[in-house]
Amino acid sequence: MKGSNRLYALVLILFITADVWGQTDPAAVFYGDLLPDAPSLAARGEYQVGVRTLQLKNPNQIDLLNSTKDQEVYYDRPLTVEIWYPARLEEGAKEMVVYNEVMGNFNSPDRPLIPFTFNGRAAREAAVFPSNAPYPLIIVSHGYTGSRYLMTYLTENLASKGYVVVAIDHTDSTFRDAAAFHSTLLNRSLDDLFVLNEMERLSTEPDSFLQGLVDVNTTGLIGYSMGGYGALNVAGGGYSSQALQLFSMVSQGSRALEKRMLGNEAFINSFDSRIKAVVALAPWGMERGVWDAEGLAGIKIPTFFVAGSKDDISGYEKGIKAIYEGAIHTERYLLTYENARHNIAPNPPPAAALQAGLDINEYLRYADSVWDQRRINNINQHFITAFLGLKLKNITAFAPYLNAAELENQDPWEGFLPRTSVGLELLYEKPE
Repeated sequence: MKGSNRLYALVLILFITADVWGQTDPAAVFYGDLLPDAPSLAARGEYQVGVRTLQLKNPNQIDLLNSTKDQEVYYDRPLTVEIWYPARLEEGAKEMVVYNEVMGNFNSPDRPLIPFTFNGRAAREAAVFPSNAPYPLIIVSHGYTGSRYLMTYLTENLASKGYVVVAIDHTDSTFRDAAAFHSTLLNRSLDDLFVLNEMERLSTEPDSFLQGLVDVNTTGLIGYSMGGYGALNVAGGGYSSQALQLFSMVSQGSRALEKRMLGNEAFINSFDSRIKAVVALAPWGMERGVWDAEGLAGIKIPTFFVAGSKDDISGYEKGIKAIYEGAIHTERYLLTYENARHNIAPNPPPAAALQAGLDINEYLRYADSVWDQRRINNINQHFITAFLGLKLKNITAFAPYLNAAELENQDPWEGFLPRTSVGLELLYEKPE
């Protein structure tokens, strides 16, 4: 009889839960909103958030897709960027925006592009809030494939905390235009540096909404997967000779990647001291020999690594963790989600990806099979807020959230609710 009562109670709970979910309005769910167990720094900041889209062009760049071994072709490389910023909304206006996205595979007839939309907490074309300007700049670089909307849970959140956040659509590498991989191999770090220069230019132009709004001398760089690959190169991690061999195998064009190699004069001269912090989420490349010990030792900017211990794209022990261990000349952290795979950075799966009959990869582009993606998002918001706040704004009150030695002996961790810091590991190393 007792067993029957337990079964009845379990069935009743399941029905109630299903009914609640059935009554939930999908339009009321926003990526980045807090779960009940979110750590303390995941909450949005004090600023309202505006968002705008800009079209940029990087002049006279090598067009690898149309170059040959005998002839290099050059073009003005187009880049679309999305900019989130502290805003001042008119009375009655809402922080509400609809983002237009696609899923599918541009190169696969079996996975046609499917448009969909999702909601965000920002106001399109809102007036800036200049009172506390200039704000530190954060540049965000997505994976291959991806888009500037892949991490809106984070970009909106950081803008609400007093940053100007610029996410790049990397041409030839988005859901809409994914092309041969060698364009991505070359252009990631180049795109990052170009956008940084463009933000500086626009911050001084009288007719730009960014005039006086951005402090480019205090810049953070966030990169996921191939975005992390490019970010580490920007941070001083020169590519190895093995990386050049990989590039030569997939490229029919020039040996342009040489300019991003360790020891190359152009690479050495490109190091940008305006960038003060890097967040590398599941950075790709180590298992393919993109870096060697000397290249990793060249990383000079404090870096916060984030990884899944079962990452099957970038690798963990011989991949992301090996990068963390090899970057011996910079201060660095490694946050690990135990048993997570590669997707420790994107938004949760959109409702459109839950439709029956779709290729499973439309769902797995966003989801992890062990962790709740919304929980990963909240934890990322917490730790990235602490790291960037400490490095870009000198908020020393955030230091306890990053004290790996202390956290190891705490249950729960600083900023976490009881019983909610399980499944995580945080490592820290000072530069040699």
